[in-house]
Amino acid sequence: MTKQKVRTKAPTVADVARAANVSKAQAARALGGYGAVSEEVQTRVSNAATALGYRPNELARSMNTGRSNTIGVIVGDIENPHFGLALRGMADVTRQAGYQLLLSNSDEKWQAEQDAVRVMLEKQVDGIIVTPCCSEREKNHHLKQVQTEGRALKLFDRAVIGLDVEAICCDFTAVAQQATHQLIVAGHRDVVYITSMTLDSEFRQLSDFGLTPVAQRVDGMMRAFAAAGHPFDPGMVQVNAASDEQIQQIVTRLWQRPQPPTALIASDSVVAMSLLRVLMQRGLRIPEHLSFVMYDNFPWSEIVHPPLTVVAQPVYEMGREAARRLIAEIRGEALGALPVFGAELIERQSIGSPRTLTYQRSSAEGC
Repeated sequence: MTKQKVRTKAPTVADVARAANVSKAQAARALGGYGAVSEEVQTRVSNAATALGYRPNELARSMNTGRSNTIGVIVGDIENPHFGLALRGMADVTRQAGYQLLLSNSDEKWQAEQDAVRVMLEKQVDGIIVTPCCSEREKNHHLKQVQTEGRALKLFDRAVIGLDVEAICCDFTAVAQQATHQLIVAGHRDVVYITSMTLDSEFRQLSDFGLTPVAQRVDGMMRAFAAAGHPFDPGMVQVNAASDEQIQQIVTRLWQRPQPPTALIASDSVVAMSLLRVLMQRGLRIPEHLSFVMYDNFPWSEIVHPPLTVVAQPVYEMGREAARRLIAEIRGEALGALPVFGAELIERQSIGSPRTLTYQRSSAEGC
């Protein structure tokens, strides 16, 4: 016969109180860190708790103290290394400050983000850092609810129209203009920016993107074309590149145009990797047949052939600052001025002069 494991009951506050020979109320105060107990009682309770292997009930503690020492973080795509690096920065700060992270992935879906906020409020987190999937005022009542319930709130990477909350973001307009200018100087006019941002229809105007990095990047592109005296076609911005299949469809449409692009700009490393895979399958080489620029700077972008020109941003530092400012607000400490985070263009070897499109078109037709 298979022996069943006997589950032993975890020690309770009452068990610790008996072992320490104090009242249950005294033990609860000593273990919970609230109220007043003598140094002698604190020592006896601590020793008894250690001997019994007692683990505090964090939910009960939060009900007594009003604090859970937990911070909620909601990001759009946990598989995106951009958010992974930001989370590392947040975790490094919160751990040192004695807080734990409760992580949720919204998958860039409004309902999932709402549900995540609700769960975190139910779990009594002390504050929330969220990357909002929508900038529209009327779709962010759940974020206002965080403030209504007295919880600290910070936005990361994106802002929300009409919501008076600090947003820890990077300013991309100038560097986007610089990157596009480099492509124009190299001779490119058919430049396409590809983003995973979801729209119900094709891109038409900047307001479609709200208060997002994508809006700044496209604004920078438009400025560069205007400064060079060249028209900007809204079709140069391709949205909804949220999966390998969607990116494959976008590339197919682009290469069905009478004039396929001579340069691509990927909105992040996930989009970039998928694009590079599709381009390789089509026999297109960088920069011989196509120039390529990527937002985000990860080690692999420097060791591929050729090394990619990238727009680097201080994602780790931004994550640290978001967590630092949230904890300061929770503790009622002075926040100080919000730092201005800028991005940097790192030029490598993935930008070349436009070549004849005959090879590109024939390659596309063969796939």
